[in-house]
Amino acid sequence: MASETVTSTGYIKHHLQNMTFGKHPDGHWGLAHSVNEAKEMGFWAIHVDTMFWSILLGVLFLWLFRKAAKQATSGQPSGVLNFAEWIVEFIDSSVRGSFTSKNNLVAPLALTVFVWVFLMNFMDLVPVDWLPSLAGWVGASMFGADPHHVYFRVVSTTDPNATIGMSLAVFGLMLFYSIKIKGIGGFTAELTMHPFHSHNKLVQLIFIPINFFLEFVSLIAKPISLALRLFGNMYAGEMIFILIALMFSASMTMQALGGVLQLGWAIFHILIITLQAFIFMTLTIVYMDMAHSEH
Repeated sequence: MASETVTSTGYIKHHLQNMTFGKHPDGHWGLAHSVNEAKEMGFWAIHVDTMFWSILLGVLFLWLFRKAAKQATSGQPSGVLNFAEWIVEFIDSSVRGSFTSKNNLVAPLALTVFVWVFLMNFMDLVPVDWLPSLAGWVGASMFGADPHHVYFRVVSTTDPNATIGMSLAVFGLMLFYSIKIKGIGGFTAELTMHPFHSHNKLVQLIFIPINFFLEFVSLIAKPISLALRLFGNMYAGEMIFILIALMFSASMTMQALGGVLQLGWAIFHILIITLQAFIFMTLTIVYMDMAHSEH
């Protein structure tokens, strides 16, 4: 999108708005053409761009690793197979170091989380105007839409709906295995008998609501922190790229400075997108280990 045709504030808002599909106040279903329309659609609206890119990158992950698995031989690996084996060995060592129980689901889960989150984060390195401009051109040429009303965000992890959804999936698995391994009684005891404990039954009864409050807050904080940590870091990175892009609509000096800053931030951002994928994966392993640990 040509940033000079809109104000800086409008440019930023446009790049931070998702393509939203939902029910309009008059009852018909369709895409939102403004921020206000997206808000009016309410809770059940769908962010089409987030769904599109997250599913597409998930399918890409499955295709790449399936291709590598079909090429697996006893000889010297090369190309995609070599890369896939390196990733699998890295994940395997991480699981062995953090997961003390035995569950054949944990390693594939960790692999999926790491690669999927990394791919979604990696989209932040695509110049911020390329894909939104392409979406605007497609909307204008094929559907007669105003390009400024075609919203298209490409980094799914900058959408809290995506990060919260992933964290809730991990949280659900954590609860499932906590109850499966420890039973309802054991899981309930973890929430009510720690951290304060007394051999006096009357005192212990007094401790139960206090323990439950502390443990429940700690339990709920896990998916919230898991989701918001990833969202916050990626959202901040996306915002910096957008602010740098604004410099290209200014003087030649600012454009040159913007080019240097964009390259520098992109190189540094490679570390951030990898680190955030690693942290999300590591915490997933740790939470699963906690679910399998009996106190």
